[in-house]
Amino acid sequence: MRVLVVGSGAREHALCLSLSADPAVTALICAPGNAGTASVAEQRPVQPTDPAAVAALAGEVSADLVIIGPEAPLVAGVADAVRGAGIACFGPSGAAAQLEGSKAFAKDVMTAAGVPTAGAYVCETPEEASHALDEFGPPYVVKDDGLAAGKGVVVTSDRAVALAHAAACGRAVIEEFLDGPEVSLFCVTDGSAVVPLQPAQDFKRIFDHDEGPNTGGMGAYSPLDWLPVGTVADVVARVAQPTVDELARRGIPFSGLLYVGLAMTGNGPKVIEFNARFGDPETQVVLALLETPLAGVLYAAATGRLAEVPPLRWSDGAAVTVVIAAARYPDPPRLDDPITGGDQPGVIHAGTRRDADGVLRASGGRVLSATATGQTLAEARDAAYRLVDSIDLPGGQHRTDIGLKAVQGGITVSR
Repeated sequence: MRVLVVGSGAREHALCLSLSADPAVTALICAPGNAGTASVAEQRPVQPTDPAAVAALAGEVSADLVIIGPEAPLVAGVADAVRGAGIACFGPSGAAAQLEGSKAFAKDVMTAAGVPTAGAYVCETPEEASHALDEFGPPYVVKDDGLAAGKGVVVTSDRAVALAHAAACGRAVIEEFLDGPEVSLFCVTDGSAVVPLQPAQDFKRIFDHDEGPNTGGMGAYSPLDWLPVGTVADVVARVAQPTVDELARRGIPFSGLLYVGLAMTGNGPKVIEFNARFGDPETQVVLALLETPLAGVLYAAATGRLAEVPPLRWSDGAAVTVVIAAARYPDPPRLDDPITGGDQPGVIHAGTRRDADGVLRASGGRVLSATATGQTLAEARDAAYRLVDSIDLPGGQHRTDIGLKAVQGGITVSR
């Protein structure tokens, strides 16, 4: 099978690593890729949000399967163009990707499908925002309705900050605050069948103890031993399957990866957000534990045969990934700093490039993630941080508490 992966981040590097180990994959191309994907896949230049260009490239490389990594190309309709060229594509249509592209659309779908989620108001004026904040009270949750690379959410007890963010969004979704530990669940779907992957937990804030502004994600771990037995099956039955069915009912079937972001509240799991693709950094840890070859699963989803896939196999251990970010991130980062230790096994590249002299340099906000496995979460965590310590990025920053609370047994869920 000839596979084309579209994108240039850590998610795409993790996908390429998994696919390169799959004996069914005879050729692997990543476009445009980064310094990490170059070690396992042929690199091709492409503008990922240009549907015609991606479809043309897929035809040029004779791809049997195209995997669209980032959200922006999906919302732009790249998957539609690839399918229109007669090539199997893992990723939802532009219309279905609005599940991530518009928070308001996602809320409408959830309401119609009876999916448990936070109460919300869609606000376009300061007066509407003020009313919504008064209705829910602090802490205030204000989300940009559109794509914001994981950084469009403000959670604050400062009403002025909440109002300012709503005004900056233009069209904002203001929600009630959902308390409880968060869970990320990836669900592969062909628009009918739904197959969940192993759940993970990520860390959005830039600093330890969940302090500071939101980021695209500073680390993750899996599995979640503290999660009540039966939670995944419950979420599939009450969230993922009804959502997929509702989109099919609307004539916009969702085929690809449905990311369900959950809060484990005292009243059970409730949806915080949907994404329309593999999440970063959770992809790094989930794929590190998946023993079933990946290409066949994604191809089955892309061709409407997911129900034929045998149950997925998982390793018995745990995985942890720790993101190393550039100086100043999540503000505009400092770029071009040299990196040493970035080419070791377990180091997954995000914002990297290699200059003409072969020096690895930072080219984005989240630069690398150190990913390790172990028989236990504590072992995986120790190994990940040893890997972090072996990497040098001037001004680089990372959290020191990824997975720590879980190791210490400090996470509880109301049953």
